[in-house]
Amino acid sequence: MEPGIFTKTFARSTTAEVFDAVAQHGLRFVQFNFASAGLPSLPDQIDPGLVERIRGEMEARQISMAAISGTFNLIHPDLDRRRDGLRRLRTLATVCGRFGTPVIALCTGTRDPENMWRRHADNDSAGAWRELTGSMQEALDVAETFHVTLGIEPEVSNVIDSARKARRLLDQMQSPRLKVIMDGANLFHAGELPRMREMLEEAFELLGPDIVLAHAKDLSHDGDAGHEVAGRGRLDYDWYLGGLARVGYAGPLLLHGLAEAQVDEAVGFLRGKLAALSGRDVAAANRGNR
Repeated sequence: MEPGIFTKTFARSTTAEVFDAVAQHGLRFVQFNFASAGLPSLPDQIDPGLVERIRGEMEARQISMAAISGTFNLIHPDLDRRRDGLRRLRTLATVCGRFGTPVIALCTGTRDPENMWRRHADNDSAGAWRELTGSMQEALDVAETFHVTLGIEPEVSNVIDSARKARRLLDQMQSPRLKVIMDGANLFHAGELPRMREMLEEAFELLGPDIVLAHAKDLSHDGDAGHEVAGRGRLDYDWYLGGLARVGYAGPLLLHGLAEAQVDEAVGFLRGKLAALSGRDVAAANRGNR
C-alpha cells in the first residue's frame, strides 16, 4: 500500500499543473476527476484529443490513474436525472481504456433530490432498493461493454450505508464488474463509534475479497462525519490499515477531503503508519520462523 490522492485536491488551470503538483508531493496514484480538466465530473462528451493529452501528461510524470470519479445519484427521485447520469456514465466508460484505469467510482445515491451526499429517510425503503438495483444493472451493462469495474462505497448518507448492505448488493447483482471502495471514515452511524474496531472487522470480513480501492480520510464524530484530514480525527488507522493488509489489499490509499496545504502532513502520516505496519509484519514473520 502507498498514498495517492484525488486530483481535485489541487486547483490549477491545466491538468499538466495538477499532475505536477501530484508528482511534487511524491505521489504516483490518483483518482481523477474531469473537473480537474474544466469539465463536469460526468461530462456530456469528451474530446479524444483531451484524453490523449491527459494520458501523455500522466505517463511523463509516471502517474497512474487508480480510478476515475463517475459519481451521480443512482436513486435520484427524478427518473430523467438518473437516465442522464447513466448516459454520461457510458461516455466516461468509453475513455477508461485509454487512461489505463480499471475502476469508476460511483455513489449509490440517496432519495434527497438536492444533494447526493445527504441522507434521506426513504433510503431504507424497499422502493429505494428496487431503484438502486435497477440503475445498478444498467450501470453494470455499461461496465461489461467497456471492460471496467464499478466501485461502490458504503457510507452513512447513502442507500448503501453499511458493510452488510454492500454485501447484500454484491450478492444480489452477482457481477464481477461490481466491487467495493473502502473508506473507514464513512462507516459509523450516530452512536457507533464505541464499536469502531468491531465494525471495521465486520466490514473487512464481509467485503475483503471485493475491495478494489481504499480511501484515506478521517472523522471527528460519528454520523455523517467523514470530513477530516487523515490522522487528525478518531479513526483507528492502525486497525484500519491492518485490516486492509489482512485481506490482502495492496493498492493505493487515496487521500481526499483535505486542503492542498495539508497534503504533506497527511502523506507523512500515512507513510509513517504504513512503515510501522510493515515493521510489525516483519517482526511477526521472524517470530514465526523461530
